[in-house]
Formats: sequence, C-alpha cells, structure tokens
Amino acid sequence: MIVAIPTELKNNEGRVGVTPAGAQELVTRGHHVVVQSGAGDAAGFGDDDYRSAGAQILSDVDRLWAEADVVVKVKEPQPAEYRRLRPGLVLFAYLHLAAEPELAAALQRSGTTAIAYETVRGGDGSLPLLAPMSAVAGRLATITGASLLLSPSGGRGVLMGGVAGTAAAEVVVIGGGIAGEQAAAGALGLGASVTVVDRDLARLRQLAARFDGRVATRASSSRAIAEQVRRADLLIGSALIPGARAPKLVTDAMVASMRPGAVVVDIAVDQGGCVEGSRPTTHDDPSYLRHGVVFSCVSNMPGAVPVTATQALSDATLPPLLSIADHGWRGAAARDGGLAQGIAVHDGRLVDPAAAGALGEEPLRLADVLSRTD
Repeated sequence: MIVAIPTELKNNEGRVGVTPAGAQELVTRGHHVVVQSGAGDAAGFGDDDYRSAGAQILSDVDRLWAEADVVVKVKEPQPAEYRRLRPGLVLFAYLHLAAEPELAAALQRSGTTAIAYETVRGGDGSLPLLAPMSAVAGRLATITGASLLLSPSGGRGVLMGGVAGTAAAEVVVIGGGIAGEQAAAGALGLGASVTVVDRDLARLRQLAARFDGRVATRASSSRAIAEQVRRADLLIGSALIPGARAPKLVTDAMVASMRPGAVVVDIAVDQGGCVEGSRPTTHDDPSYLRHGVVFSCVSNMPGAVPVTATQALSDATLPPLLSIADHGWRGAAARDGGLAQGIAVHDGRLVDPAAAGALGEEPLRLADVLSRTD
C-alpha cells in the first residue's frame, strides 16, 4: 500500500502525520511511504531522516496525493487541497466535520473515505487519538491565558500566582476532560486559584482527589457557570461532545459580565467552541476583543509545539495506521470496532451520526459501510 504524508498547510502548523520511526515500521511491513519534501522540518525531522527510514521524498505534491492509497495528515484538508480528494482515497486525519460544513461537503463530493482521529474509540470508550493533543492544548491554554492577562497583551494586568499580599488569578475551566484537567494542572502550577466545572459528578470527584483538594469543583448548571464566569480572570473552555458541535455553555451575556481585560481561551473552537462569541483564530493573529474581554481561539494550538506534539500524536496514531495499511481500511475497521467509529465519510455520505446530526443530514449506517464489498 502507498502511504503518503503531505506538508500541512494550516497556519503555523508544524506537525507532521508520520515520524521517520513510523515510516520505517510501514516500510518494514512492505508498504511504500512517500513524504513531501520538508513535511517534517518544523517537527525536527529532515528529508534525510525519512530517506534513512526507507521513505521516498517527493516535491510534487499533486503526484503525492494522486499516487497515494492512504493520505495521513494532522489537520483537516485546507480548501487548496480539496481538489486532490478523489474516489478510492483514504484520508486519516483530524476532521471536526460538525464545525466544517464546507469540508464535509468537499469530502462527500470527492468520494474519499475519511477516518477522523477525534472519534476513534478505545476499548474503554476513551478517545485515544484525541487524548494526546487534548493534553497539549490544555497545557498551552494556561500558558496562553497567562500571557494574555498581561497588560501589554490587552489583559487586565493580573499575575497568575500573585505575590505575597496580593490575590492570585481566578481561573475557571469549563469541562473536566483531559484538556480541562491539564489546563487546571498548569494553572495550579502557576499559583492560580482554580475551579473546574463539569456535569459529571464522578469526574469531579476524580479531579478533587487528583489535585488533593487544591482545585475547587462545581457541578455544571447555567447558574453555576454564570457565577464562575463573572469572577474569572481567565476562562478556559474545554467542553466536548465527540463528533458533535461543542455545546455553548457560556453565553454572550455571561461574557459581557466579565471584567474588562479578562481572558477567554476556547480550546473547543475546532468543534465550534463552547463559549458564545468564539471564532477560530490563528497563531499569526491569535486574539480579539469582545465586550472588553480578550478571546484566543486558535484552532490548532498544538501546532505551536510541533516537536512535542508530533511525537505524542504519532505514538497514538501509528497502531491504527499500521492496521489500515496491512488490512485495508475496511478490514482494519472490521477487526477494531473502535477504529470503525472513526469512519466519518464514505461513498459520498456522512457516516458519523454526531457530525451528520450537526449538519442536518441522515448518516449512512456504519453496519452498511462495513458490510459492503466495493
């Protein structure tokens, strides 16, 4: 099988879909790996590293896509790449289709079979391909928020941990999943006063134990969220519904109640954001003001740390990629029900029920996809 790894086109996206070590694993199993020249540079992997692993280096990106059986990316295809999608191609990447109707339509028109990292399930129901980037994004959210709270960045001039005789910053995290947990850990490490809001009481108990009571926890309700948002210096949004648009848990009125110069970092923006008024931003232009509040909603936050993020992502994605290469996408999905749940688009139809629901479409049944012989 021909596995192709193109250079990412999203703004300041330095991650790469497969490391040289992953490429070597594929080659050892008899597959042909093609890497676009320079694809791994920002992640610390030069063309020679891939050549040493047995991969072919190509500068012609059109040829790379055209010859591939499987294209492995990190972020979703950008508009300039839509024309390269085609029938018979398998795309393996983050997609977040519920918040990307144009991409969903392009994939449907193309006939490409697309498998989304973010909805692949583990045997315990976890999201193993999303988890490492959630952890990275959570840690970056705290760093980003701490920086934006500085007056030169437009913030209200609050130091996260304060100093003797002053109050620490009030950090509120909406959503206690992996991203929220890591954001809370980072804020606590900087000396902030941290509160995590989540609807899952069992999860709140886990977090209370994990942080030995140093992080406050609140059960989610509109009233509780409004109270916490009003007093927050830094609000981190990390609520997630796998495959679907993020719920708008923080309303515009709640944002308007925040103090001027307070900061919102919405990690969930790639799924539409859980804070009303969030819109995707880039690393080049990361923030904007709304009601005097500084918003930062970079949709590929881990792209800022491509060395760390690429290694963490590749560790998670390589096993299912090897299965897809060895057995074909349908054979791999038949062997692994969790991988099957990552199938987002096939034969011009949306397969993921959450994404289809968000886009107002009737999904193609996964059982029907797996039973076909085309």
